[in-house]
Amino acid sequence: MNEAVLAKPTVQQLRWQDMELGMFCHFGINTFCDQEWGDGTDSPELFNPTQLDARQWVRTAKQAGFAYLILTAKHHDGFCLWPTATTDYSVKSSPWKHGQGDVVREVADACREEGIRFGLYLSPWDRHEPCYPDKEAYDDFYAAQLTELLTQYGPLVEVWFDGAGSQGREYDWQRIMGLVKQHQPDAMVFNMGTPTIRWVGNEDGVAPYPCWNTTDSAKLNMYTDETASWLPETPAWVPAECDVPIRKDRWFWHPNDEHTLRSLDNLIDIYYRSVGHGCTLLLNVAPDDRGLMPEADIKRLIEFMDEIKRRFSNPITRTDGAEGESVLLSLNEETDINHVITMEDIAHGERIRSYVLEAEVQGQWVELVTGSAIGHKKIDRFETVRTRQLRLRVTNSVDTALIRSLACYCC
Repeated sequence: MNEAVLAKPTVQQLRWQDMELGMFCHFGINTFCDQEWGDGTDSPELFNPTQLDARQWVRTAKQAGFAYLILTAKHHDGFCLWPTATTDYSVKSSPWKHGQGDVVREVADACREEGIRFGLYLSPWDRHEPCYPDKEAYDDFYAAQLTELLTQYGPLVEVWFDGAGSQGREYDWQRIMGLVKQHQPDAMVFNMGTPTIRWVGNEDGVAPYPCWNTTDSAKLNMYTDETASWLPETPAWVPAECDVPIRKDRWFWHPNDEHTLRSLDNLIDIYYRSVGHGCTLLLNVAPDDRGLMPEADIKRLIEFMDEIKRRFSNPITRTDGAEGESVLLSLNEETDINHVITMEDIAHGERIRSYVLEAEVQGQWVELVTGSAIGHKKIDRFETVRTRQLRLRVTNSVDTALIRSLACYCC
């Protein structure tokens, strides 16, 4: 096998994979009804976030080091967070800002001002819309909604198509993908139609290991074993995104629910098994019924990201741009090491199939850890070892192994 037959990422996929961290914001009519899935019958009169501050959401994401933010413009209940022309079931029928508000606009503007990339979630399943049972009528309806979102809010980093509730339903994906390609050609497409990124397969925020970047299928949703039916032109390079809520099993905010907030240790473990397995982490932090992110959630989020920065912001030493079967990392003196972060140069495909990390101890090379996939990033942790030299040996590869960076840490 040679390089020519390896799947390779696009420039847009490479840019997205380098982001590593995204924030999900589930917000909508459910926020005011103490529920996760509305049935489309809740009155728009309930939607009234009297202190909504999109800049607080986005500044929180930026402070924590997140590169992009995805907002649920419409969840399964069909309530729209922008004043769409397609239905009255939206913010324009709510008391918020006397029906003159646009949550999508406020979040888009805040992201642009703060330098955070913006993405949108638009549920294909719609439990409110009367024309949903009529396939052709609803395809027109959904295409109109999508066109509004693709054309009115600036560049989008990602368009998120949730497969929940759509078992057995065939949407007009050729048409939907045509709209995305026409209006937002650089946006990543999540898991349906012609995806450029895929769902990792769970809502725990963790990836299996290995989690290769090339695949021809992925699980569609949590509720069946059905796999996504992708269009034939879907690329072979489809990296995974790991989504998880910061409150366990709670995507939307619920009152008196702080006990479900994930512990710092749990979030650290999620990071190791998402970003550390070569994937992107999409962490949900849900605004409350005031329209603000809860103080407890912000505090835990900042604690989490501060700990990640403490561990990995300052490598003891690193090397960049190496290639071949062996890469040596030399230290100025004997030093305690317990983490190594390796990044492959995936612009040329995922070449490395297996590797071993070794440390020189008393003149002998000692095996620390073995692995298979490196991909965008692999975080290896092991018992602390004192050494002056580390070595990465690639034991199996397709063509010449290309290492983007190799760095060591003591955490």
